[in-house]
Amino acid sequence: MEKLEKFLEWGGTKKDVACLALGGIALLISIFDLLPLPFDAAWVAIILCGIPIILEAVIGLVTAFDIKADVLVSIALIASVIIGEDFAAGEVAFIMQLGALLEDLTVARARAGIEKLVHLTPRTARVLRDGKEQVLPAEQVQVGDLLRVLPGETVPVDGVITTGQTSINQAVMTGESLPVDKGEGDEVSSGTVNQFGSFDMRATRVGEDSSIQRMIRLVQSADAGKARIVGIADRWATWVVVVALTAAVLTWLITGEVIRAVTILVVFCPCALVLATPTAIMAAIGNATRHGFLVREGDALERLAAVSKITFDKTGTLTYGMPRVVAVHSFLQDVSGQALYAWAAAAEQRSEHPLGKAVVRCFREKGGGEAPPSEGFRMLPGRGVQAMVDGRAILAGNPALLEEEHVAVGKQAASCADRYLEEGCTVIWLAADGALAGLIALSDTLRPDAADTIAQVRRAGVQPVLLTGDHANAAGHIASQLGITEMRAACLPEDKLDYIDASQAQGQQVCMIGDGINDAPALKKAYVGIAMGGVGSDIAVDAADIALVNDEISEVPHLLRLARHMMLVIKCNLTFSMTLNFAAIVLAITGILNPVVGALVHNAGSVFVIINSAFLLTWRKRNGHDHHSADRGCDPDRRPVLSQAGGE
Repeated sequence: MEKLEKFLEWGGTKKDVACLALGGIALLISIFDLLPLPFDAAWVAIILCGIPIILEAVIGLVTAFDIKADVLVSIALIASVIIGEDFAAGEVAFIMQLGALLEDLTVARARAGIEKLVHLTPRTARVLRDGKEQVLPAEQVQVGDLLRVLPGETVPVDGVITTGQTSINQAVMTGESLPVDKGEGDEVSSGTVNQFGSFDMRATRVGEDSSIQRMIRLVQSADAGKARIVGIADRWATWVVVVALTAAVLTWLITGEVIRAVTILVVFCPCALVLATPTAIMAAIGNATRHGFLVREGDALERLAAVSKITFDKTGTLTYGMPRVVAVHSFLQDVSGQALYAWAAAAEQRSEHPLGKAVVRCFREKGGGEAPPSEGFRMLPGRGVQAMVDGRAILAGNPALLEEEHVAVGKQAASCADRYLEEGCTVIWLAADGALAGLIALSDTLRPDAADTIAQVRRAGVQPVLLTGDHANAAGHIASQLGITEMRAACLPEDKLDYIDASQAQGQQVCMIGDGINDAPALKKAYVGIAMGGVGSDIAVDAADIALVNDEISEVPHLLRLARHMMLVIKCNLTFSMTLNFAAIVLAITGILNPVVGALVHNAGSVFVIINSAFLLTWRKRNGHDHHSADRGCDPDRRPVLSQAGGE
């Protein structure tokens, strides 16, 4: 049986297309008698298209006693050949193989995501032993080893910082858009990237226990645990086979005419049943493609029709994933907010930190022009920057930098900062000549269509949920702006996975929409995974069933409605084709239909299925909101609030 399976798989899709093309040409030659051949040209279709069906039926019956649609087709093929109805046999074989090819084309799966995760795993580590630095393979690091990580390097194992300060890009684990400052005693995870200062760390989890390896296992286990939908034709095939065989045998026994029995088998051949699902899916996929979706799993839309929850990642999905200045406050009476903004941009213009770059970029975009020149620039890893601007010593950084430089923060300034921190903003403190000068608040900004998208998702009967690696304040602020009532903050990859697993265990099928590497396990585990293809990591895209190529999340409600309408079309196709088949059986039993005419009548059902499915290509809900409502979120281009002397 293994050799038979390998034989059937040989040549792949190209072989199947070639066989179908030759079989179709042969049927045309047969029906119109185009060439004088010593045999019926329909035999070419029988051999090229029919024999693989018979072999697959035999393999299924022998290995698992699996009665599928191909069992009935095989019986009809053999019976038609025995009574000399070669064209009917070739026609049925051709139609069935066409349906199988359409199904195969829609179920192509990519598995590159896990390989790319493996490539993220650090290969080497700088281990400090006996006062010497040795570069060793990462798998040789042991718990308790002392390691050194230089700027730009990937953290090789999980551990705790013993000396040094730095900023760590944790996007691979949490999806956070901004680096996180780390110092002595803070934990760091393998796979994250050290951005600035060098530091020493003590290894706590190594090898298979490290964070990046755990994520790889999460992706693998989530993929293995996702149930694949069994085709409707195969779910119905068992009783279809029983009914068809019973009717054929009884007709033969009662009438004594074997041709009537064979005609019953031919008209009951589930061609339309097999075509009903793949034709509708392919048409719906074509529709989804026009709206910016790349459907990577053939049954993804079928699954999407059954979801009751959509979980959104925040950064890069509902937001742009790019910090912007939303407010500038000066605490000095003689310095305006705009002047303070210029000082900050001048101090940060040589910074490599994403927050510093954001300050400079926003200053230029808002009409500030080029920042004033600065001198004596110094990067202070994990704290901020310092520089001389207009003869003043400017500090820009976090509270640790102010404390280190003995800059006092009054109650009014602290209260002003707390208001922004509660909204999930990041605050840069500014000092001039040793005195507190003001602050700049930065925030990730909502996509303009995010609020309308969430509202339409809810109207479509699906509950939106926010799952994010960001802290609770940022998540809560975004959720309140969008009207999302259920959220989970500070989520690691396994936390998102656990939430989806728990929801699906309760019978609530979940669709996950995310963009980062950290979302890959959840995208795999979810009943349907949708990745942001434009800004999303390629690993997230590989893990997902559907990729949103242009990142226009406003099209998500259309995709939900399309999936449900597709299922309605499939059910209509099945109902019509089965009704037609039963009517044809009655005519076959009475002898009105012969096998050839029966095959043509029953294939009228296949034609109807294809035409009905084709309407899905251009379908869009007429009373849906084709145009989106006015922006109710943050405008990424809005002018930052500039205030002086802490004025609110």
